[in-house]
Amino acid sequence: MKIERLTENKIRVIVNPSDLELEKISMKDLLYQSSERQTFLTHMLERAKNELGFETEGCRLLIEGFSSSDDILVFTITRYNDIKNPNEYTKRNLKVKRKTFDANSKHIIFKFKNFDDFCNFCEAINNYNLNITKISKNSTLYLYNNTYYLIINNINLDTNLIKKFYSLTSEFYNSFYSSSEFESKLIEHAKVIMKKNAISNTINYFINPKEKEG
Repeated sequence: MKIERLTENKIRVIVNPSDLELEKISMKDLLYQSSERQTFLTHMLERAKNELGFETEGCRLLIEGFSSSDDILVFTITRYNDIKNPNEYTKRNLKVKRKTFDANSKHIIFKFKNFDDFCNFCEAINNYNLNITKISKNSTLYLYNNTYYLIINNINLDTNLIKKFYSLTSEFYNSFYSSSEFESKLIEHAKVIMKKNAISNTINYFINPKEKEG
């Protein structure tokens, strides 16, 4: 189990099948309300507290999770400190909001509030030296209703980088679309900001610009 801090109030937890074996819990147990699931989530929060000082007592939590094609589980946990009555929150009432993300899909659409958020996405890819062109050479950035959308098509599901890509970008799954209908809507009505290699171009020109000769 690997726990990473994304922001002050958000962490990511990556769980391998071997971690589930140690916890004596199955994928099926995680999909339904069960005492095993509640115990697993509680242990996960206790470990986050011990390793990162991520305190959740008295906080409202949003726990979102998805699984990749090789049964790697990724949880994004966000805490909110706006509960009026701390007694309303108990670890026994933890719930997981399931994602509809399909790790076998060859296209995905990410949603960003602004261009800076999109740059943060690209910077995360660059910082991990992830060769995005081996995953896809077809990424286009659109602007629609003051919101930025990144369409990534022709994703190479066979590359050994795909698991790392989905794990790395899991924090950006708060808002995403995968329907062909929405993609068609963007193509027809949205403004194209960058064509084809939006991620690579952003890294080259905004994140990691090459030094000018002379």
